[in-house]
Amino acid sequence: MINCLLCDQPISTKESFSNIFSFSKSQARTCQVCKAQFEKIGQKHCPSCYKYDEDKECEDCLHWRKQGLPADHLALFQYNQAMASYFSRYKFFGDYALRKVFASELKLMGKEWKDWQLVPIPLSQKSLEERGFNQVEALLEEAGLSYYNLLEKKETVKQSSLSRKERLETQQPFCLISETVPAEKILLIDDIYTTGQTIQHARKILLKAGAKTVKSFSIAR
Repeated sequence: MINCLLCDQPISTKESFSNIFSFSKSQARTCQVCKAQFEKIGQKHCPSCYKYDEDKECEDCLHWRKQGLPADHLALFQYNQAMASYFSRYKFFGDYALRKVFASELKLMGKEWKDWQLVPIPLSQKSLEERGFNQVEALLEEAGLSYYNLLEKKETVKQSSLSRKERLETQQPFCLISETVPAEKILLIDDIYTTGQTIQHARKILLKAGAKTVKSFSIAR
């Protein structure tokens, strides 16, 4: 008997059997009740960053457009209470097993973007030592997706502790590991997209280094 990674309740044989054929074997580690609490972003969303329940560009995207930095982001799920609880357990309490929860969705993403170079948003060295793993890299590895580490992150105040205004005012936290980038088309991968400031910092430095196109993707928005 397999227990759900999120609620620890047994997953029925019928449910596990169905998941094995419709997704990857790791997908069978989450029961349907828990999975249903993650709300997918529907058709009504910001066309530039996928913020749900927006029928035109949102306030954040208008902010970036005014600066000549239009957003080009895709996301899968709304950042609701279930998603907040998931990332709290996964990132801040170090429940490494939860990297399996979205493996099937990331595998599908990888197939759709197979011609793009996946680049995860890095952690600072201090955060990596505290957490023990990079949550974005772990998600990609569980999905069997290859990626390049092109960026390093300096020590900064954690984004989760900042207000929206403070996030938008943060200075460039990234630097390149090498002077050039190995691909013209790059898809930045992050776990959560909030204001877009982190992604825009990473985009700027990659475009300056020679990337022709930089888009971004996150589990939640």
